[in-house]
Amino acid sequence: MIQVLVDADNLSAARVRALLRTLPSGEVDVVVAGSARALAGIVWPRAATVNSVEGWQAADLVLVAAYRPGGQPLVLASGDGDFAMLAAGHAGPVLVVSDRPAGRLRDVGTVVDPVTDGLDALRRWFDAVLDAPFEG
Repeated sequence: MIQVLVDADNLSAARVRALLRTLPSGEVDVVVAGSARALAGIVWPRAATVNSVEGWQAADLVLVAAYRPGGQPLVLASGDGDFAMLAAGHAGPVLVVSDRPAGRLRDVGTVVDPVTDGLDALRRWFDAVLDAPFEG
């Protein structure tokens, strides 16, 4: 199972939509947090846990609480450096989806901007982690 944490306040709707189009069906656990404005206009997967929150770092707190450590693949849809320690300590492969990730996030996994790198870059990462053995 791939764990997907989406910081809707930190990523454009176009990038979120691109990520959602490439998620493998039935093999993901999606948790989303952000302001009502950031959540609006995006069709979220039915099984996604969507949290509407307001306030500084409120989305970060929801996503950190939802994080499950382990060897499963982790997708962080955020450029927020506050997630760098979480990602660095993750035992499995990490994908950061962002157009401008904090420097600390660039060092913890693969970084893809689906708008500039294209959807195939995301698909290749998903294909690679789903074909590779990992501890779940």
